[in-house]
Amino acid sequence: MRRMSACTSAALLLLLAAGCGDGSDIEVSGAWGRPVPAVAANGAFYMVISNKADTSDQLERVSSAACGAAELHESMMTDGVMSMSPVGAGGIEIRAGSEVVLEAGGLHVMCIDKQVDFVVGETYELTLEFAEAGSVVVDVEIREG
Repeated sequence: MRRMSACTSAALLLLLAAGCGDGSDIEVSGAWGRPVPAVAANGAFYMVISNKADTSDQLERVSSAACGAAELHESMMTDGVMSMSPVGAGGIEIRAGSEVVLEAGGLHVMCIDKQVDFVVGETYELTLEFAEAGSVVVDVEIREG
């Protein structure tokens, strides 16, 4: 078996690290969702996303085994009518040194075709995919809002 030199090994590790974001500049706090009855097909997740980097990043996709599909959505009030729609293809921008709040009545993660009951006290993993930071996995706690 052929052995790699220490320099080759170090270079390979640096290349691997550069290709995989570790999310260290992205901090997610307060991830939660409301309890949802078993008969309801959908639910929503909320959180605060902080970007500690010197450059902006975009939250592009989300996924969870608790959901048949998970999407980034935004609720908005137009002429006195509340509506909701998926966020555009660019995702949600988190500017350098700032935070974005995902909350009821605004930006949120929509859990479509939930695969589990959202019961108070349970937690579910949610993977956030960022353009620069890569994957960040958070635990979402189901609690009263």
